[in-house]
Amino acid sequence: MLIVANWKAYVETMEKAKRLLSVAKRLSMAGHHEIVIAPSAPHLGYLAGGNRTSVEFAAQDVSQTLGGAATGEVTAGLLADLGVSYVIVGHSERRAAGETDAIVLEKTRHALAHGLIPILCIGERERDAEAAYITHLRTQLSSVLSVLSQKERMRMVIAYEPIWAIGKSAAESITSADLTEMVLYIRKILGEFLPGKGNLKVRILYGGSVESANARTLAASSGIDGFLIGHASVDAASFGAIAKAVS
Repeated sequence: MLIVANWKAYVETMEKAKRLLSVAKRLSMAGHHEIVIAPSAPHLGYLAGGNRTSVEFAAQDVSQTLGGAATGEVTAGLLADLGVSYVIVGHSERRAAGETDAIVLEKTRHALAHGLIPILCIGERERDAEAAYITHLRTQLSSVLSVLSQKERMRMVIAYEPIWAIGKSAAESITSADLTEMVLYIRKILGEFLPGKGNLKVRILYGGSVESANARTLAASSGIDGFLIGHASVDAASFGAIAKAVS
């Protein structure tokens, strides 16, 4: 499975960053999963530079700009030069800060142009009786996929993160049956842009209150290809338990 650890802004010391990287290395060396860590930008620069381990790196975000007079921006070219493999785009926390579908598309195209693999985050804020959230997910996906080439679409990773499920206990989070239904729906949309078996090559991750208590069940029967893990990824014991649970 593809397991992505999004450290967000939880890790504020290099000492902790190094400890978590060591845990990721051990899990990766076990050979069961593809382990990717997404540190904050300063730690990413330190940890990814000259990386010679089986652990891969992701950026938590990427700039809309391509360089030049843009103070504070981290461009796709810079990330590629560091040896970063993935970049998270359209995360719900970025969208909540004002990021639109148009901005997500621009960032995705910059990432692809520099050889990075975009992890496109989609997810509804709440579920309504009229199922408007289904239309919301379709819009988030199609606003990006409709502009890309077939080759670019094949390089995408989709991360389904229902906002309503974030921050809850495993028992209160999404059920395996509901997640299976959503994965099938996402595959259906992908199939409109990648006919035949092409859509099956696009990996779908799940994020939202993932714990060792529910990871095995969700992984076993929903059709997902891995997880995008937030808060639990900065606790060495929790992250290790999740990875072992789905081995």
